Amino acid sequence: MPTGLFGAIRKTGSDGIALTFDDGPTYLGTTATLDMLRELGVKATFCVLGKQAAVYPALIQRIVREGHTLCNHSYSHDQALGQKSDAEIRSELQRTNDAIHRAVPGVPISYFRHPGGNFTQRAVDIAAEMGMTSMYWDVDPQDWSRPGTQVIIDRVLSHARAGSIILLHDGG
Repeated sequence: MPTGLFGAIRKTGSDGIALTFDDGPTYLGTTATLDMLRELGVKATFCVLGKQAAVYPALIQRIVREGHTLCNHSYSHDQALGQKSDAEIRSELQRTNDAIHRAVPGVPISYFRHPGGNFTQRAVDIAAEMGMTSMYWDVDPQDWSRPGTQVIIDRVLSHARAGSIILLHDGG
């Protein structure tokens, strides 16, 4: 599986393309995203914030019930997380795992995505110690800047290749 930034994966390792959604769950964004994915029969990975998982446990339950994958995206979305002490990094990741597990006990949390993609070797190593593979992306249509639906579609279609990991947002 091709890696980049401090060993964070950048490709799926197969011909499949991965859709990933960051910064949720949020009531409107995640609900609409889940409805669309269900209608299309598509599975995705949700990189959730612990503080949002604590507010919307029913959405975490729905994500899992509908067969999607969960990814730890930190508790507070501190983009400087990798510059913090080991204890602070571990605390952010553990608090997120705990919030997810309060909603869905025992669900696997296999991935970690650093807020803003600002990976550091320490953050990657700590996530690995906690059983999570760090996941970057290779297609960023910058949907967070709200360029419009067609622009997002065009950016994804023009950049996605076999094995791409696409960065999208259902929250924030």
